[in-house]
Amino acid sequence: MIFSEIQNAIDKKKICVLIPTYNNEKTLRRVIDGVLDYTTNIIVVNDGSADSTSEILKTYPQISTINLSENKGKGNALKIGFRKAIDLGFDYAITIDSDGQHYPDDIPVFVKALSEEKHDVLLIGNRNMSQNGIPKKSSFGNRFSNFWFWFETGIKLEDTQSGYRLYPLHKIPKKYFTPKFEFEIEIIVRTAWKHIPVKNVPIKVLYDPSERVSHFRPFKDFTRISILNTILVVITLLYIIPRNFINNFRKKSFKRFIKEDVLESDGSNRTKAFSIALGVFVGFSPFWGFHTLLVISLSVLFKLNKVLAFVASNVSLPPFIPFIIVASLYLGAPFVAGDSDIFRQEWNFDLVKNNILQYVIGSLILASSASAISFIVTLFFLNKVTPENN
Repeated sequence: MIFSEIQNAIDKKKICVLIPTYNNEKTLRRVIDGVLDYTTNIIVVNDGSADSTSEILKTYPQISTINLSENKGKGNALKIGFRKAIDLGFDYAITIDSDGQHYPDDIPVFVKALSEEKHDVLLIGNRNMSQNGIPKKSSFGNRFSNFWFWFETGIKLEDTQSGYRLYPLHKIPKKYFTPKFEFEIEIIVRTAWKHIPVKNVPIKVLYDPSERVSHFRPFKDFTRISILNTILVVITLLYIIPRNFINNFRKKSFKRFIKEDVLESDGSNRTKAFSIALGVFVGFSPFWGFHTLLVISLSVLFKLNKVLAFVASNVSLPPFIPFIIVASLYLGAPFVAGDSDIFRQEWNFDLVKNNILQYVIGSLILASSASAISFIVTLFFLNKVTPENN
């Protein structure tokens, strides 16, 4: 796309550029001037800056500015900016940091990528984190974030922490729970949960220690991010994965569901064997009351056959429970001290309560052993019945 086409696309698709800023007087003017080369649709949120930011913004009457009386965090500034953008009639917002690390001349990358999409999409700039000058803590934090984003959404990205992004304003969540740096993780995970594609686009990045002012507090912010990811993982396992599984089941006819999810299962005997092994492991595990939830969530997460895993997990049907408990206590006996001879005691749930550690250890041994045997037997059987072509 040529320069004029970029400008026309920005206006046609109702795109604005949102710049949250806090004490970045050294680089703010350069960032704004660079964005003005492409559009005047600019919203700057001054997040309680104590430097000359307010005076700098007064020299740009053609852009929208929001001055907050106190600093409440980047997430809060972005939320206020999003609301302002919607009020002004914009459909998309490109966010760019004011510390100079992002190049305004990468705006066309986002505009072009959006123009090529048939549906709404959330785009995140993909920085080259291996280049010279990138702080090691930033590279580690990005890999950490990428892993948990994949775990929580099933989407693999190379960069999930870049603040250079394009948001579909009417598709992102309306309410949030985090106000600071962790907000940028919450918003992409929860947007992905709404089935909005989240993708990377290549961008340049500049880390200049003499100009860049970082407000990231390693201990406090990393702790907040870790707590957020813990909550998101729990929601993923307890709600998102089961919800998606049920919705997919409803969309398919029973015949199609059996064919695609049971019989075919990626056409791999190994995948089917792993699915049954997972089901057996969960069925024998000590997580009573959560077996169905666990087996469905894990089979979706690891792309296994959900139905086969669920059926196999029913090795713990009520008639078999007493035998499973006894076997678990027996296997766990050698690993605990004291009187652990179950054959001298009455077999009931008090026996489990009084020997809980023995039971947990034994049940995990039983689950692992039965799972391994199930995998070997199932794979051998499937290879005999439906041999795969190598």
